[in-house]
Amino acid sequence: MKALTDLFENFGVDWPKFLAQTILFLIVYLILRRYAFASVIAMLEERRRRIEEAQLNAEKIKKQLAEAELRYEEIIRKANLDAEKMIDEARSSAEAILTKETQRAIKDAESIIARAQEVTLLERQRMIDEVKKGMLSLVMETTSKVVGKVITPDDQQRLTKETTAALAA
Repeated sequence: MKALTDLFENFGVDWPKFLAQTILFLIVYLILRRYAFASVIAMLEERRRRIEEAQLNAEKIKKQLAEAELRYEEIIRKANLDAEKMIDEARSSAEAILTKETQRAIKDAESIIARAQEVTLLERQRMIDEVKKGMLSLVMETTSKVVGKVITPDDQQRLTKETTAALAA
């Protein structure tokens, strides 16, 4: 023990002052522990708890964001598939309508051509009939002038048959 006291004396430790300083330190420590450290520790504990909650919330938000991105990608993929399907349906529908309208236009054109041919044939036949009538009238007139007599209905009929046969050939 003497060595210990010698050691303390070499370092300039004065026992009564040392004891007084130790008691004062303990009193200050207990007061600080009771009033200051408790609130500081509580504040630090509250801060640690909030940081943990924030980290948990950040992880939860990251998970939700990842799920939202997956849903977003799925929705985009589905929308693209639906759009492609609609485009294909529209193309098919347009092709069907085009084919149908083309066929209808061809039928209409064929109908118009057939009617035009029919009208042309009727007009040609009418013109031929007019020419025949005109020829018959001329033949009868010429015959009556050449013969110098009035042509009877029997003569007209015979001349009409002969002229019609000649014109038909």
